Amino acid sequence: MESVLTINNLTKKYGRLTAVNNLSLDVKRGDVFGILGPNGSGKTTTLGILLDVIKRTSGDFQWFDKPPTKEMRKRIGAILETPIFYPYLSATKNLEIVAKIKGAPLSNIDPVLKKVELYERKDDKFRTFSLGMKQRLSIASALVCDPEVMILDEPTNGLDPQGIAEIRELIKGIAADGKTIILASHLLDEVQKVCTHFAVLKKGNLLYTGLVDDIDKGIVNVEVASEETTLKEVLESCPFVEKVKEEDGKYVAQLSDDKQAMDINKYLFEHGIGVSHLLTQKKSLEKQFLELLAESETV
Repeated sequence: MESVLTINNLTKKYGRLTAVNNLSLDVKRGDVFGILGPNGSGKTTTLGILLDVIKRTSGDFQWFDKPPTKEMRKRIGAILETPIFYPYLSATKNLEIVAKIKGAPLSNIDPVLKKVELYERKDDKFRTFSLGMKQRLSIASALVCDPEVMILDEPTNGLDPQGIAEIRELIKGIAADGKTIILASHLLDEVQKVCTHFAVLKKGNLLYTGLVDDIDKGIVNVEVASEETTLKEVLESCPFVEKVKEEDGKYVAQLSDDKQAMDINKYLFEHGIGVSHLLTQKKSLEKQFLELLAESETV
């Protein structure tokens, strides 16, 4: 797959503070790439550098396998901060101003308003919009030039659960149209439900990058409960159980050799243990994220 964005050893320092430290990433065409991290991790600084809003200290990056240029910037739509709209103008009039600034045809306005589900409100003044509607108009302003890449910084920040769900579905729809999306967020659920790939930053350092689908692959943990008092002893004797720990009145067995819950159930049955609870734990992005942050503290 073609690389849309390649970052090589990117660093940004503010005096003694290193906001981004030797960051290298690769984003392919069609990815929905989440940059995840707590506040102060360097997410917004990184996006600012990529959009030439912030000057980098060292390192470099390429858009579409070429050094960044003003002309290339037209292929990228971005929301770093909430765009300033005129409160007394309608959605259409505000987007007409954006289109003229970006050199985009006015014929793009109605389609993007339909895309963000604001077409029925296109003649209403911006000041009458809810926070979620304002955010959708922000996304429409980034879409009006029909970019190949969308950069979204905390797109659901401050929204209620319904607004978050609406923006999430909108992002999925934009991705389905074939656009590459780079999304910065501190919301783990947002990244897991929307993104195909993700990277974890902490204090400007890259802790991890990979596929969202790989989160629950690898180690298999199975929760087991039984009335039998010898359960722990039998679990620990199992040749494909790596370790056993107790959690909330149940035992969690870490399996090896590609074994699954059915294998541990069979082993226990053969050793006279009938189980009352058997559940494979799915590893969430939250759990992996917290593990990565904890590991970074010990390095």
